[in-house]
Amino acid sequence: MTPDPRTALRAGLPDRYLTPEDIAAMFSVPIETVYHWRKQRTGPPGFRVGRHVRYDPAAVRAWVARQGERDVA
Repeated sequence: MTPDPRTALRAGLPDRYLTPEDIAAMFSVPIETVYHWRKQRTGPPGFRVGRHVRYDPAAVRAWVARQGERDVA
């Protein structure tokens, strides 16, 4: 059974921008899935810092909340 990502978000996210590897670990998905989400624009919004992708923890939290709302609807 995979842990609920919302639990990790409620426990608090680090005070730093998240990497794709952090996102993959948080949601227990392969890194390729995170990159696919980015390409399809279906995952949490990320941004580039040079050639690196980073995720704002607040944006990830908001994305998870929207996913929960969609599942209920």
